[in-house]
Amino acid sequence: MREEKQFNTSPKNNNWQKKPWFWPTIYGGIAVVLIGLIFTYNALIGDETEEQAVQEEVASEDNTIIETNARTETLKYPFNEDQLDQVSVLQDFYDVTADEATRENALLVFNQTFSTSSGVSLSVNSEPFEVLAAMSGEVTDVKLDAFTGNEIVVTHANGMETRYSSVTDILVKKGDKVEQGQPLATTTENEWNPTAGIHLHFEVLQDGEHVNPRNFLAF
Repeated sequence: MREEKQFNTSPKNNNWQKKPWFWPTIYGGIAVVLIGLIFTYNALIGDETEEQAVQEEVASEDNTIIETNARTETLKYPFNEDQLDQVSVLQDFYDVTADEATRENALLVFNQTFSTSSGVSLSVNSEPFEVLAAMSGEVTDVKLDAFTGNEIVVTHANGMETRYSSVTDILVKKGDKVEQGQPLATTTENEWNPTAGIHLHFEVLQDGEHVNPRNFLAF
């Protein structure tokens, strides 16, 4: 009978696995790869966190600048000062201590009912003009009312608040930060005070109380 030869079917590579240094080397290599992946991940996360922190810091600085400006600024005209000699005061702020003529000019009659003016109504040759922020601050309200006239409310860091009524083509929204002299809207007319025609009704409040804009500005 033919004698069958026996062959060793075990791969030669199995001999490497029996070496005492084989598995420690494999585990060490895997550990190096894992550590490299961890460092890469941390580096990417660190870059994103740093970038976010920089963006937040820049935004905070911008807000601080606006607030600082508002504390040091003085109230300016809510229109281009080059138009000052063309501005007419159609209606005054009602002040009980003012002379009779000024008090009468601060009364508004609508449907045979008298009301007092809490600001000044301004006109520039009865034509539309650009309304500007009188001081840096934050837009805290935008009221849309065709009857009384759309209104923009800006709150300032010094406790003041300015209101701009009878406007259209509004360029800002609630929550916007605005700088002094920044365009807000354009003047228009309204149904509440039709005799005034195209005008701006401008109000100033200090610590929640209406004050006469003429105390700060010469019209």
